[in-house]
Amino acid sequence: RLLLLVVSSCLLAAAFDEVVTFGSVIKLQNSQEGSRLHSHEVKYGSGSGQQSVTGVRTSDDVNSHWNLLAALGKPTIRGEPVQCGDKIRLQHLKTECFLHSHHFDAPLSKGNQEVSCFGSEKESDTGDNWEVVCGNDEWLESESVKLQHVDTGAFLALSGQQFGRPIAGQREVVGSAHESGSINWRVAEGVFMGRNKIE
Repeated sequence: RLLLLVVSSCLLAAAFDEVVTFGSVIKLQNSQEGSRLHSHEVKYGSGSGQQSVTGVRTSDDVNSHWNLLAALGKPTIRGEPVQCGDKIRLQHLKTECFLHSHHFDAPLSKGNQEVSCFGSEKESDTGDNWEVVCGNDEWLESESVKLQHVDTGAFLALSGQQFGRPIAGQREVVGSAHESGSINWRVAEGVFMGRNKIE
């Protein structure tokens, strides 16, 4: 009876778990280290020279908001659940560039891949596409997921290193070829679009 009660409780909790939907504005928090995915109008001094992407510990920074959009060439249907295996783009809310990666070396941790914020809605390319890797049919708000860069196969990760001035204390975000705890991310704060009920 106890086992049946536990299983029933888990099923009930899963049934009411909120699904992440396209069109939402979200903050992504690294599950291992706690930093939120962040960008700002500071460019890398090496590599691509594009807008930098970092991790910050604060929860109330407006520069950590990202629009959750469909992959390049696909329409974004507001309220449509994100399925595990879907390809997405993340557009920085304030500067409107896209979370991007490519075969430049990361600025601090050589051997990792640079992650930048690049382009605009008119200039978006396949380097902005990321695949949602998760363990359910849909991406749930309570679930940690991995974001794998479609063009290069690297996982969005934290390297464990920190920048100096002018962004002292911010964490280096990279594309990593290795699966580790730092590649897991969860949805933290945000403005979530209600699930689209149209089938």
